[in-house]
Amino acid sequence: MGIVTKTGDKGTTGLMYNRRVSKCHPRVEAYGCVDELNSAIGLARATAKHALVRDNLLVIQKDLVVLMGELATAVDDLPRYVADAFSLVTPELTAQLDKLAREIEDQKISYKGWATPGASVHSAALDLARATCRRAERRVCELQETDQLKNPETIVYLNRLADLLWLLARWAEAHPAGVDSP
Repeated sequence: MGIVTKTGDKGTTGLMYNRRVSKCHPRVEAYGCVDELNSAIGLARATAKHALVRDNLLVIQKDLVVLMGELATAVDDLPRYVADAFSLVTPELTAQLDKLAREIEDQKISYKGWATPGASVHSAALDLARATCRRAERRVCELQETDQLKNPETIVYLNRLADLLWLLARWAEAHPAGVDSP
């Protein structure tokens, strides 16, 4: 099957298991925002001079594919999704974000008040990813408020990820030469 299927020409798209919905359906908006987030993180990873950032962003991008798959599945189809051995967002994924955030915070990077994005291309890319993450989080919250989300860990994950991206941006500003701290 080619990428040009023409099945969306009338304004609908397919969820997992071939359910058709409007391209402006809240579920499509939510996983679309996560897709944008994944792209923004890809930009941040491409500009990273630090293995700490580059390697962790790649892991996060792979986790976002899990999140997108879950969001692209209608609530009624989630049992089938799990039975087909697709992964869901778990507390373990969130715990990995928490672990990295603690490692960065332990380095006592100084920051006060609001950060102004743009100290470097890389930190600006991380801040763009953070802002994109917050939008994705809002869209996923909308699914929860309309009872279209069964896994509350997706919101927890996105909330922690936005915090981590903010920390990574501040860390990148403190380490501009590409030298990782221990």
